[in-house]
Amino acid sequence: MVGASKSETGGGPIRYGMVGGGQGAFIGAVHRIAARMDNEFLLVAGALSSDPARAKASAEELGLDPARSYGSFAEMAKAEAKRPDGIEAVAIVTPNNVHVPAAKAFLEAGIHVICDKPLATTLAEAKKLAALVEKTGKVFVLTHNYTAYPMVRQAREMVAKGQLGDIRIVQSEYPQDWLTEDLAATGQKQAAWRSDPKQAGAGGALGDIGTHAYNLARFVSGLELDALSADLDAFVPGRQLDDNVNVMLRFKPAGKSHPAKGMLWASQVAPGHENGLKLRIYGSKGGLEWVQADPNYLWYTPFGQPKQLITRNGAGALPVAGRVSRVPSGHPEGYLEGFANIYQEAARAIRAARRKGGKPAKDVIFPTIQDGVEGMAFIEACVKSSRKNGAWTKL
Repeated sequence: MVGASKSETGGGPIRYGMVGGGQGAFIGAVHRIAARMDNEFLLVAGALSSDPARAKASAEELGLDPARSYGSFAEMAKAEAKRPDGIEAVAIVTPNNVHVPAAKAFLEAGIHVICDKPLATTLAEAKKLAALVEKTGKVFVLTHNYTAYPMVRQAREMVAKGQLGDIRIVQSEYPQDWLTEDLAATGQKQAAWRSDPKQAGAGGALGDIGTHAYNLARFVSGLELDALSADLDAFVPGRQLDDNVNVMLRFKPAGKSHPAKGMLWASQVAPGHENGLKLRIYGSKGGLEWVQADPNYLWYTPFGQPKQLITRNGAGALPVAGRVSRVPSGHPEGYLEGFANIYQEAARAIRAARRKGGKPAKDVIFPTIQDGVEGMAFIEACVKSSRKNGAWTKL
């Protein structure tokens, strides 16, 4: 990544462990690829499954020292904290209900945390964890990976510089189709836990991908949500959590009399959509559109002028986009690189934290514990609104 200083990236790989991510898991492998892409992290320990046999087999496949393959995250946190070569950070890649207890154990052991989203299963436990992060002073990174795409950083900077004028409309959508049928009934692991309230929390598609759409809208627009009106559905018979979400958004005024409005749609029952994340933002001076399936391109339309295509590292690209860009123009760059950028930013923050009171450079950007709390507030407000027939609900 362009712009990282030696004082923030030197000193050898950061030793890290992983909770979850063993055999049969999806996101754990993504995290491991991202963590090693820049040689900033070295996986040395793991509690890779709640099933001891699977945890052991998973550790063997990854080449971990058997002595550092643990049966539980609690055992791992305690043991690693005592080792002179213990882990400095942990990646938590489990179902949602494990995020908070695992993060708590490692924070209390003095270990930095990188955690998958959503942060928790309830807003109350998210707030308690945020208080612990504040108390310990440890780095906490939430892996909303789409915030680290070069053209997303470009869009954010253009909005912040006022190129769109006063923001009026924010449209965010994230449709998928993989849960169009009752996949959980077949025993498919990923579908099973995501549709189980005990493991996923109160949101199905809402928590899984709706939080990504919401976080992206907030990250790029810079706006703070005031209230929402939500309609949640579970179209597949017997499904306990939502699989389709429609939300109207009212943002807080940003120095003007008329606050921005928006809409958010997230669905996992939309045939024809594999992973259709899209963001559109319109202001008094122009509009932007970004599509995750074509991530190297950002469409910009100044009002009254022809539509312009801004490409990653091409004409019109800003330094903030170039800093998180890895390959020359015209080469595909996307999902894994976005995750790796989050890990690179995390590495810079962790290295800076080694210095007493150290802070990373101002250009280091990553989703924090507060983004996690905001995501849980969004989920809770959506569920509450939908139960009241779409009543407008304050966050």
